[in-house]
Amino acid sequence: MKKIEKISNRIEEKIRSAESYMRDALACKEEDSALADAYFKIANDEMEHVNVLHTQVTNIISLYRKDVGDPPKEMLLLYDLLHKKHIENAAIVKGMFVLYKETTK
Repeated sequence: MKKIEKISNRIEEKIRSAESYMRDALACKEEDSALADAYFKIANDEMEHVNVLHTQVTNIISLYRKDVGDPPKEMLLLYDLLHKKHIENAAIVKGMFVLYKETTK
C-alpha cells in the first residue's frame, strides 16, 4: 500500500508540473514560440511519465491479485480515490494541450 501511495504522489507531482509548463507555454506563445514549444514538449513528457507510473500501479495491483488474491479494501479505496483525482487533474492539462494546439494553427 505504501508503494501505491508513493507512486500516486509522484503522479500528482507530474500532473502539477505538466500543468505549470502548459501555463508557461500558453503565456509566452505569442512572444516566444520556440520557448512555448519547449514548455509544451516538457509538459508532454511529464504526462508520459504519468502514464508510465500509472502502469506501474496497475501492475502492482495485478501482481498482488496473482500472488495473494484480492487486495485489501483500503488499498483499492486509496487507489480509486487517487486515480479519480488524477484523471480529473489530467483532463485539465489535456484541455490545455488542445488549447495550445488550436492556437498554433
